[in-house]
Amino acid sequence: MKILAIDMGTGTQDILLFDSAGPVENSVKMVMPSATQIAAGRIRRATAARRPLLLTGVIQGGGPCAWAVEDHLRAGVTAYATPDAAQTFDDDLEQVRRMGIRVVSDDEAARLAGVDRVVLQDLDLPAIRQALAAFDVAPRFDGLALGCLDHGAAPPGYSDRLFRFEHLQRVVEARNDLAAFSLLPGELPQYLTRARSVVETARRQDGEAPIVFLDTGPAAALGALQDPRVRQAGAQLVLNLGNMHALAFHLRGTRIVSLYEHHTGEITREQIEDFTERLIAGTLPHEDVFNTKGHGVYYAPGTTADGGQPLVAVTGPQRGKIRGGRLETYFATPHGDMMVSGCFGLLRAFGEKYPEHRDEIDAALVV
Repeated sequence: MKILAIDMGTGTQDILLFDSAGPVENSVKMVMPSATQIAAGRIRRATAARRPLLLTGVIQGGGPCAWAVEDHLRAGVTAYATPDAAQTFDDDLEQVRRMGIRVVSDDEAARLAGVDRVVLQDLDLPAIRQALAAFDVAPRFDGLALGCLDHGAAPPGYSDRLFRFEHLQRVVEARNDLAAFSLLPGELPQYLTRARSVVETARRQDGEAPIVFLDTGPAAALGALQDPRVRQAGAQLVLNLGNMHALAFHLRGTRIVSLYEHHTGEITREQIEDFTERLIAGTLPHEDVFNTKGHGVYYAPGTTADGGQPLVAVTGPQRGKIRGGRLETYFATPHGDMMVSGCFGLLRAFGEKYPEHRDEIDAALVV
């Protein structure tokens, strides 16, 4: 069985074409610039040329592309966006207009002349197929496992950071297992607008393959647990230091004891050490993370860390941020490749939602 797993982050999109017929180490892998980085580069070229900008497409991850649009507007150059694309910057279109972006209908956008057009979308299956074909790899697969981080469409005036964290909390309260974050398209809440956009794009670009979605944080943790040393530990603290978000799961296997989420760029190494140590001890209050521009802290009720001092396993492209500190850490390398940890987690998610394929996937992932 072949599964195309794509972990869509802020800095990179990590792509794995898994084939259960051979060693997972032989799977085709690509670590490419993320969609938001690609869009940001195109926007900045329009700014440099002082060309009006038209953003079309769908909701995608913000960050770099949003910052590029802000710089474009500060330079005094016009920016237009269709409603779906505009929601990349804020779910409230009035707030988008207050930013200075001119929201236009699809019909109006089609009539605009003399503009640089940039299509927003997290997923570009035609480009991936083209890249695979360039290396004589058959661009076909039997399933799609897709991951991104979605803050969700918070109600007006409500904290995006808190809304995102309450989503994580609800999932754990309903079923305490990392795999519970795995969702079929029909199970995605309406408020996860970016995730729904990714799935809808996948259906539009490939209407046949079954799809599973998994948030990038749990995906990284499920991937790190495939490192034999991490898996065999009595308890684990998996710390994923992504390019934008830092997410720590205190675990007993796939069962969650507690967690915190922050923004990687907003915390120092010393804060990461302090938050992690206090999370393990059960003494880290939610306010200490939220009030420093993070998302929050959650302790699962009725769950205790009875496995002793956990192995602190670090993954993610910003893992160097923790290097040289006082925490005793282990840099997890599942199947020999840290950068596609999330993709390995996505494969587990696919097996979770399609149990008829679980044994085949698990057999190929056994070390």
